[in-house]
Amino acid sequence: MKKSHSIILFNQKQIRRFYDEEKETWYFSIIDVIEILTDTSIPRRYWSDLKGKLKNEGSEVYEKIVQLKMIASDGKQRETDCFSTEDLLRIIQSIPSPKAEPFKLWLAKVGYERIEETEDPEIAFDRAMKTYLQKGYSKEWINQRLKSIEVRKELTDEWQEREIKEGLEYAILTDEITRAWADRSVKDYKKFKGLKKENLRDNMTNLELVLNMLAEVSTTEISKKKKPKGLENNKQVAREGGFASKKARLEIEKQTGESVITTKNAKTLETKRKLYLTDKSNK
Repeated sequence: MKKSHSIILFNQKQIRRFYDEEKETWYFSIIDVIEILTDTSIPRRYWSDLKGKLKNEGSEVYEKIVQLKMIASDGKQRETDCFSTEDLLRIIQSIPSPKAEPFKLWLAKVGYERIEETEDPEIAFDRAMKTYLQKGYSKEWINQRLKSIEVRKELTDEWQEREIKEGLEYAILTDEITRAWADRSVKDYKKFKGLKKENLRDNMTNLELVLNMLAEVSTTEISKKKKPKGLENNKQVAREGGFASKKARLEIEKQTGESVITTKNAKTLETKRKLYLTDKSNK
């Protein structure tokens, strides 16, 4: 299990965390979170009592505890109870603290928004547009990104028709498509761009997005014609769809003399946009 550890600050207090590269998941020290949210001087005892309560109640969250070695206050590495982001948010709901209230309100808001989006998918696109604008993406890129979401939805709908299981099997087929057109796995692609948990598509250039869409829409159309059954046959179709996009990628690289796959990510693209806007305003 590959991990990298770091510390984040909340109200000037430290929260220890680990990043599992294989699972692409952050794990946080629950003791540190409890200390911040409760202002208790004995967070370990508080957690011990809460943990016992969760166990007695048969809470599923209790089963999600992950023990990882973290640097303790004495400088030594010690086994520490940790939770993923999702499970940590569930635990926070069990902590009666005014400081936990913002998290609870946020969770309720997110839940309500998801219900709205289920009833009217257009709301999800509107929210996505606003979010990307707030992050500094250009409208041209955003339109491309929203189109890629539509293309992806058509592909997953087709996979459902082929009785592909959502989750792991979707990830496997996505990886086949990416390997075929980009000559690297999703994991390697993200590492090449210096990403961890971030969404790969949110860190693609316009050209990378277009070619990724071409790979997915090609896979969808081929699947509709061949109607593959089983994961292995769908993997073959995924490769065929990806290869169609690879041909376009190689031709573009031949004509431009440059690689389509770049290390550019959202941060570098944002910096470039800011420099452009600053230079433009000074003229």
